[in-house]
Amino acid sequence: MIRLNNIHKSYVMGNNSLHVLKGIDLQIEQGDFVSIMGSSGSGKSTLLNILGMLDTYDNGTYHLSGNLISNMSEKKAAKYRNDLVGFVFQSFNLISFKNAMENVALPLYYKGVPRKKRNQIALEYLDKLGLKEWAHHMPNEMSGGQKQRVAIARALISEPKIILADEPTGALDTATSYEVMEILKDINAAGITVIIVTHEHDIAAMTRQIIRLKDGRIHEIIRNGELKEFQKSYIHGLEIQTA
Repeated sequence: MIRLNNIHKSYVMGNNSLHVLKGIDLQIEQGDFVSIMGSSGSGKSTLLNILGMLDTYDNGTYHLSGNLISNMSEKKAAKYRNDLVGFVFQSFNLISFKNAMENVALPLYYKGVPRKKRNQIALEYLDKLGLKEWAHHMPNEMSGGQKQRVAIARALISEPKIILADEPTGALDTATSYEVMEILKDINAAGITVIIVTHEHDIAAMTRQIIRLKDGRIHEIIRNGELKEFQKSYIHGLEIQTA
């Protein structure tokens, strides 16, 4: 599904160059549920942006569904994004002057789907996420959790193979965060690959694989059986802090 080999990425800042990713090797299979963790500046958002073809890499190779993602025109990258990837952001990225249904339908607009049909499909996705009655409400009339569910419906409407979520629970309270994660679990159970960036240990522990970045490199990968130990160490850390 996803193959990264020796990926490097630097940003030029004046006379200096900031080397953000330093030789990332990574393999993610179809149907995986993965979280990417790391401190600020570790490269996690840059990595997610490269996976979503929102940014390019300098060296190495990136294969997505058997296709080499390299030196693409913006038009071709946009087509790959529309066909393969759904995005969910911390700030929801809803269009303020469009209602929930219109926001969800937006990806189909770019695919040339007629308005009546795309709105009908958007209503179906809102219904799946328990928001059909909110279809004609504007974003400023909805709670954070409702906005994030609208954003998830929008990400799903083009039937992507991958959901990329950048801090999807970062702007939500604990209870709503867990509700959003349950939705992402259900999406993953349907066979869609889900990759999230998070700084929250309890959220990461709900995925099946944790990739921890440090200084632009993969520091460790925690899988399935090891997650229990990860959860225990996190809980133990909380107990020490509150003692």
